[in-house]
Parts: sequence; C-alpha cells; structure tokens
Amino acid sequence: MTAFSSPREHSPANREIPSASECPTASSAGLQRTLKPRHLNMIAIGGSIGTGLFVASGATIASAGPGGALLAYALIGLMVYFLMTSLGEMAAYMPVSGSFSTYGSRFVEDGFGFALGWNYWYNWAVTIAAELVAAQLVMSFWFPDVPGIVWSAGFLTLMFLLNVFSARGFGESEFWFALIKVLTVVVFIGIGLASILGIMQGIEAPGMTNFTSGDAPFVGGLQAMVGVAMIAGFSFQGTELIGVAAGESENPRKNIPIAIRQVFWRILMFYILAIFIIGLLIPYTDPRLLQNEATDISVSPFTLLFERAGFAAAAAVMNAVILSAVLSAGTSGMYASTRMLFSLAQQGKAPKLFARVSANGVPRNALYATTLVGALCFLTTFVGDKQLYTWLLNTSGMCGFIAWLGIAISHYRFRKGYLAQGGRLEDLPYRAMWFPIGPLLAFGLCLFITLGQNYSALIGERIDWVGLVATYISLPLFLAIWLGYRFKHGSRLVRYEAMDLTSDKS
Repeated sequence: MTAFSSPREHSPANREIPSASECPTASSAGLQRTLKPRHLNMIAIGGSIGTGLFVASGATIASAGPGGALLAYALIGLMVYFLMTSLGEMAAYMPVSGSFSTYGSRFVEDGFGFALGWNYWYNWAVTIAAELVAAQLVMSFWFPDVPGIVWSAGFLTLMFLLNVFSARGFGESEFWFALIKVLTVVVFIGIGLASILGIMQGIEAPGMTNFTSGDAPFVGGLQAMVGVAMIAGFSFQGTELIGVAAGESENPRKNIPIAIRQVFWRILMFYILAIFIIGLLIPYTDPRLLQNEATDISVSPFTLLFERAGFAAAAAVMNAVILSAVLSAGTSGMYASTRMLFSLAQQGKAPKLFARVSANGVPRNALYATTLVGALCFLTTFVGDKQLYTWLLNTSGMCGFIAWLGIAISHYRFRKGYLAQGGRLEDLPYRAMWFPIGPLLAFGLCLFITLGQNYSALIGERIDWVGLVATYISLPLFLAIWLGYRFKHGSRLVRYEAMDLTSDKS
C-alpha cells in the first residue's frame, strides 16, 4: 500500500477550491458561468469543422479512394465519439475549467494531471500562432502585396479582445464563427444531394461510378488508410473544448449531456455525409484533389462543387469561410489555453499570478501570457510563413492526441473509482455508453494514430531523423514533465477508494 498516495496528500481538492454546488452562479475562484446551451452546442460543432474538412478532405480521397477515406473518417469519428462521451460523463459530474488536467490529477496521478495540463496549454498556445500564420496565407488571396505580419497583428488583437472582457464574449464569437461553418456545410450537402439525385442543372449525376471505376473504392491499401486516419484525427481535434468550457457553462449538469449527445449526429452529418458526397461527385483521380496545400482554396472539394453549381465567386466565398475557421480555432485556442493555465495556477502547478481573476471573471494574467506565446507568429518576418506554419504544427500536433489519451485513461479510472466508492450509475448526470469498451477502444485507436504519425520517416533507405524529432518531440517532453514531477513530489497512482469525487461536483 505504500506505493499509493493518501486520500488527501496529492489531491487538488486539498487546495481549498470551492465546489460548484457552493457557488451556484460562478465556477471556482471567480470564473462566471455565462456560457449558455447554444454556446456549448456551437463550441462542440466548431471544434470539429475546419480546414481538415474544407480543404484536406480532397487529398484524403485522392490518396485512399472514396471508400478508404470514408472508412477512415468513420473509424476516427467513432473514436472521437467515445472520447467525447467519456469526457461528457466526467464534465457533467465535475465541471471545472481544468477539465482533463484536473481529472488526470484526481483519478490517475497528480504528476499525470500536471503534465496533461502543461501539454494542453502548450498545444493551444502554439496553435494560436499557427492559426495566425494560416490567416496570413488566407489573406494573401485578396491582398497579395500586404505584409503578412499586418494581418497577424490585427487578428491577434481581435482574438485578445474577444477573450479579455468575459467568457460570454468568447462564447458569442465562437457561436457566429461556427454558424458560418455549419451553414457552409449544410449548403454543400444540399447542393451535393441535389446533384446526386440529378436535379441540379449543369451537373451530371454520376451515380456510383466514382466508387467503382479504377481501383475504387479503396486505393493505396492499408498504408493510405493509415495516412488518412492521421489527417482525420487532426481534423477532429478541438471537440474536447466542451470539457474546458464546462467550468463556465450555465447548469452544466443539464447542458453538457445535451451537447455531448449531439456529437454523434454532427460527426455523421458534417464529416461522413460530406466525405460520401465528395467521393460520389468528384473522381479520386481528379488532378486538383492530388494537391495537398492546406491553404489553397482552389483545390477545396467545396470550391470545386460550388463552381460546378455555377457560383462564380466560389473561391472567394470559401476563402472567407476558411478565414472564419482559422479565427474560430485561434479564438478557441486562446480561451482553452488561458483556462488551462489558470487552473494549473489554482492547483499550485503554475505561478500564482496566473490564478488571479478580473472582476468580470477573466483570468487576465493567464490571457496575457498565452497571447505572448501566440505572438510567435511574428517570426514570419525572419523565416518563411509556410515554413513557420509547418514547424508550429509539427511541435503542437502530437499534443492533442496526448490529451485524448489522457481523457480515455481518466474516464476509465473515474468510473472504476465512482463505483468503488458506492456511486450508482443512475445518479450520474450523463452516463457514457459501452463502458469499458468505449474508452478502451478509443485509447487503442488513439495510441495507434499517435505512434503512427510519421511512420513513413522510417521507410526507405535512410531514416528521416529530423522528421521523426519534429513529429514525436512532444512525447518525450510529456513523459519528462510527468516523471520529473513524480520524482520531485513523490506522487503515486491514486487508489479508487481515495479519489476525490466530491470537490467541484455539479
């Protein structure tokens, strides 16, 4: 028994964090519950729609065929659904802004939660910089002669202003950004279905031809499908934001389950149906789909279909939509990383100055620090914008998958601990289905994707060591932070019977 921590020794609850039940109108330490159900719904939607669907979906069909892309997205969609149900069970029961970092500390091990928190803060803080660089590339479509740093400065200021006044400001901006993306996908699906049924003038209904011609529906074999699964995994990153937002949502016990239950239908409609329509209408051999430039609007399957439907300004419209997706990701990243840094400071795992909250419930010091990291985008002055964009994505891309692995582990142990302490499943505000198959399957798939991120670097006559380091550097850093904390503080795996299941309970 000496290998385990005592019930209170390493628990974040021992740091006098008031419970949500004691603060009906505010979450812990001054955060205000101002996010309404419509905000949560759009946050969940917005987190899963971006350039991965609008642009990269064409390249996935070109590399794996329509059937291979559809199967890969469906499999990763199933994984994300199980992850979100796992997160939903914990977030509805214990809505805190620290989300899975707090869950990792309380349900797994204090050092594990510490490493998850810093990993997630870094992930989104660097993503802000990456999205600002992407905004430069998008704006060059209209203003090729304007220096990109001008757009980065302007958009960074906009993201800061949307976050500095209140959580409601972030919620409103994300609501409208996400609405733009949702309407675009709905219009695309509507035009696509009309084309498939042969009622869209100017577009010949191809039937199932594109699914049966050549090597379709599967192209490239297992290797191509694995590559598409990687892209799909990146596309879905951001859906976990709903767990972070739970700490500032109205009535999370009621509203979190509602938002989580809709995740499955969003994945089905916005990704599976869209990929199916693209596969039916655009041949996987179309040379424009073979181009895999993440910011080249002209090769977007959405642009190609809109142009066929007679929309002359399709490229400009899609450019505006993708700009909204970039701003949405950046604003969400600023919100998520700020709240995570605030939560770490609350728990004594970051400098205390980041735990200070303004009168309107915003952890501004944490916001200032996150904004400074976002200012990395200004390095484009010294290096090429596309080169910096690639570097930033490589350093942060793995972090999202590490967070997902943490969610699956934390939920498995949460449910075990909840039952060990006499909890009843019917008393949970939201109960994840298919336990323990769900979190175990999600963990296995996520681990497979994580380790296979850059397997191609090992194939060939020479190993691409630079590529391997750029891709996998986040894994040894995460382990170093976790084990370093564990060694310094002597933290141990929390026993099921010793888990803190009462502090911050909804």
